[in-house]
Amino acid sequence: MKNYLISIYSTLAMNGIDILKFMRAVRGGAFYLRDLREIKKQQRKSTISFVLKKFPCLGDKFAEGGEAKGHYFHQDLLVARRIYAANPKRHVDVGSRIDGFVAHVASFRKIEVFDIRPIQASIPNIKFVQYDLMADISESYSNYCDSLSCLHALEHFGLGRYGDPIKYDGYIDGLENLSKILTKGGTFYLSVPIGPQRIEFNAHRVFSLNYLVSILSDKFKVIKFSYIDDHGALHEGITLNDDQTDNFCCNYGCGVFELEKK
Repeated sequence: MKNYLISIYSTLAMNGIDILKFMRAVRGGAFYLRDLREIKKQQRKSTISFVLKKFPCLGDKFAEGGEAKGHYFHQDLLVARRIYAANPKRHVDVGSRIDGFVAHVASFRKIEVFDIRPIQASIPNIKFVQYDLMADISESYSNYCDSLSCLHALEHFGLGRYGDPIKYDGYIDGLENLSKILTKGGTFYLSVPIGPQRIEFNAHRVFSLNYLVSILSDKFKVIKFSYIDDHGALHEGITLNDDQTDNFCCNYGCGVFELEKK
C-alpha cells in the first residue's frame, strides 16, 4: 500500500501536481496574511520607501533549508568527484541532468553532452550535440572518448517520453552504442533505477541488479558500485554478490556503476 501511494504521489508530482506542496501552501496562508499585516504596519512607520507588491510563497516556511539526499543529488556529486580525480582526456555525457551533474563537471573542465533533444544554450566548457543513441553510431564517434557518463537516462531509451521512438529494448541499443563511443580501458559511469524489474510507462524502466550485471558483464568490468536507497541515502563502495536478488531492499533505488570497458 505504501509503495502504491508513493507511486501515485510521484506520478502526480512529475506532471505538475504536488499534493504535499499544496498542503503546505494551504497551511501557510494564515501565516502569510498575519505577516502581510505586520510588514504593512512597519512600512507605515518607516522613512525608507519600497513599493510593496504581493508575491505569496506559502509553503517555504515548513520546508527544510534544502535536500541533501535523493538520486540526483548523490549521483551527480559522486560521479563529478570521480571525474575530477581521474582527469580524463575527453569526457562525454549522454542524457544526464544539465543543471546538476553537467554543471558540476563544467565548473572544472570541458564536457561534451549528447542528448536526443536540442539544447540551444551556449555555456562555457559545455559542447552540446543532438544525437539519438539508439540509432547507428557514425564512424566519427567510434572510440571517441576515454571517459563517459549516462546518469539516470538509459532507463528512458525507447519509451517515447523525450520524443524518442518506441522500442521495447531500446536500452540494449543504447548500451551497445555507449560501448562503441568509449575506448578500450575507458571508464563508464552509469546510473539507473534499481528494484523489482518493471516498466512504468512512459516514465522509466526499473532494473533488477542481477539483470543489470548480466547485460553489462559482456563489455564492461565493474570497478565500483554504489547505490541510493528508497529513503534517498547514499551507500558508497558496496560489494556486489553473485546473486543480488533483493536489490539491496530497494523498490525504486538508484544503482551507480563505475565500469571499465574490456
